[in-house]
Amino acid sequence: MALITIEGVDGTGKTTLAHALADALGRRGQTVRCLREPGGVAVSEAIRALVKDPALVIGDRAEALLYAAARAQLVEERLLPALAAGETVILDRYIDSSLAYQGGGRGLGVGAVAAINAFAAGGLAPDRTLWLDLAPELAAARATARGEAPDRLEQAGEAFYARVRAAYAALAAAEPGRIIRIDAGQSPEAVLDAALTALADLTF
Repeated sequence: MALITIEGVDGTGKTTLAHALADALGRRGQTVRCLREPGGVAVSEAIRALVKDPALVIGDRAEALLYAAARAQLVEERLLPALAAGETVILDRYIDSSLAYQGGGRGLGVGAVAAINAFAAGGLAPDRTLWLDLAPELAAARATARGEAPDRLEQAGEAFYARVRAAYAALAAAEPGRIIRIDAGQSPEAVLDAALTALADLTF
């Protein structure tokens, strides 16, 4: 049983790593559940559609609260039951995303955003966080190559994503035992190898 979170800006390969990691751990006999944020349950998926809609104007504090609400529902409805059943959960984004995006990127302050998410998550913290780090312009190029229209956050601009990256770096420096930086510019195979190494000391 473990909660493993994967962090980073869009285009760093979080979803690719999540599925590869789930396959690798599953082959080792672990029961693995792969989820994403915001989302994973009906209420949270509905909130995901709202916060990503480029046609909507959402205030920064409202945005932070919407992400926290989606997280609260996912924790209660899916994460706690899965962990109680002995499953390993691989989660594509978690609280660190809010700290980086809303706390750092939107300028709301990491402390303020951490407080509302401590309430939302009920104190549920990851056992290990894998931060896929890549220069924002390279991540943006990857995201564009997917051929999808940019969502509301992806339209925030280079300065925003520079602040997000800086916030992730500060979080990793503050918790080096939990947050492991992985160079997302490597091949998917190398990223998976680095992730497995970063998890080697966990007791599942």
